[in-house]
Amino acid sequence: MKAEEIRQMTKDERTAKLEDIKKEYLNLRFGRATQQLEKSSQIRQARRNIARIHTINNEKKKA
Repeated sequence: MKAEEIRQMTKDERTAKLEDIKKEYLNLRFGRATQQLEKSSQIRQARRNIARIHTINNEKKKA
């Protein structure tokens, strides 16, 4: 997910997307713990998407 896509979302959409990504991240962590995860890069990507959304939310608050 790119930052421009996130910036175009409304606050409610960003909140919903954040919840979805957090659930996905949790499932990926469980998959890694049980050694059922094929692409470990998905964990890193999910963490970065969470950070992007938090960063953009903070930018919007300060603006």
